[in-house]
Amino acid sequence: MTAHPTPRPSRRERPAKPALTRDGIIETAVALMRAEGLQRVTMRRLAQELDTGPASLYVYVRNTAELHAAVLDDLLGAVDLSPAGASGDWRDRLVQVLGSYTDVLFEHPGLARSALVARPSGERYLNLLEALLSLLSEGGVPDARAAWAVDLLLQFATATAAEHAAGEKDPTDAEGEWAELAAALRGVSGHRHPHIAALGTELLSGPGEARLNWGFHVLINGVLHTPRPETPGPDTPETS
Repeated sequence: MTAHPTPRPSRRERPAKPALTRDGIIETAVALMRAEGLQRVTMRRLAQELDTGPASLYVYVRNTAELHAAVLDDLLGAVDLSPAGASGDWRDRLVQVLGSYTDVLFEHPGLARSALVARPSGERYLNLLEALLSLLSEGGVPDARAAWAVDLLLQFATATAAEHAAGEKDPTDAEGEWAELAAALRGVSGHRHPHIAALGTELLSGPGEARLNWGFHVLINGVLHTPRPETPGPDTPETS
């Protein structure tokens, strides 16, 4: 007897794929980033994961940059905003929120670098901005100055995470680079580089968290004592 091949099921008999939604796309992108890294979160790779064509995704997400911004916004849900409503010195509580934001980026080095140019606009990002602005307002920072200050504070936090987040490079390479820098600073000529020679040890001193928090306080104190320059309003034409 001749064996008959098993007939291939018709498309009508196959289970229907779940309908695409923006929330579902972002959820899949976050899972893909956790499994394979942000560099693999592309429209093509995401479409493959969702069993669809890349063109279908552009209905919900314009490009990879917007996708990465949406992934960032999703992860911002892990930022601890509770200090904004707690008691205690408003500056210390502001640093706590910023530190929590930095910790989230430290867990995702590739996303930290992307966050330098990504422009999230989702609910979680708005919640973060609201918390920061409320603390600056509590501290008596004028509204116009606070509006610029949040950008400066988030840039410092993001740049620090992008530079120092662990896990992106081989730890041995990182230790080797640090050792080379330390040797270079300690071995400079006191005649040619007198200030470096005098401060060689101090330039590398202090744990990272202490330096980060100190940087936040430097910026906050600067915001308190530095008036914002006169600039045209959003609807005011600039004159020469």
